[in-house]
Amino acid sequence: MRRAAGAGSGSSGTETSCVAIAVGYHRPMTAVTIERLTRDASADDVSGLAQLLLDAVDSNAGISFMPGLTPAEAEAWWRSLFASAPPRAIVLAARDADGIVGTVQVQPSWAPNQPHRGDLAKLIVHRRGRGQGIAHALMAAAEREAAGEGLTLLVLDTCKGSAAERLYTSLGWVRVGEIPAFAFNPDGSTCDTVFFYKRLG
Repeated sequence: MRRAAGAGSGSSGTETSCVAIAVGYHRPMTAVTIERLTRDASADDVSGLAQLLLDAVDSNAGISFMPGLTPAEAEAWWRSLFASAPPRAIVLAARDADGIVGTVQVQPSWAPNQPHRGDLAKLIVHRRGRGQGIAHALMAAAEREAAGEGLTLLVLDTCKGSAAERLYTSLGWVRVGEIPAFAFNPDGSTCDTVFFYKRLG
């Protein structure tokens, strides 16, 4: 099941919100629908998200996974994420005419003394959709959804020097530091990781 990005947390319908992306990027305007997925995501949605994960690994994106990831393993990871998601967890999917083209998630902190904080993670756009403003639209939707869930502080990390780092800076996220050689990229190179936060509201 899915619900429209921007809908209240009590919504369980299938209404969607269409966002036309045209932000002066490198490719023509694309009609994209951004939806919030729920725990009972369909098999087609899980498959589409798995294909995103595989495409990200193939394009050397630092998203926790390494070469050799199989479609079955990628689908199992997404199913596990949905099965264990707390009620305020946010998973967004961007769709174009060919299916799921992007995703991002916000995971609320588990800690009782941090009910206001969430971790933004797994911002992924398929190579067919890059350069069209989809990541920008996903981030805006994620921030709106997070605010709707009562989250007022978001944190994230990304590889230093990446397009994602430049995106977060342009969106007003505050860079707080970096850790060298924090993780490996799929090609085996090390990734210096930078950390950001943003206050909402």
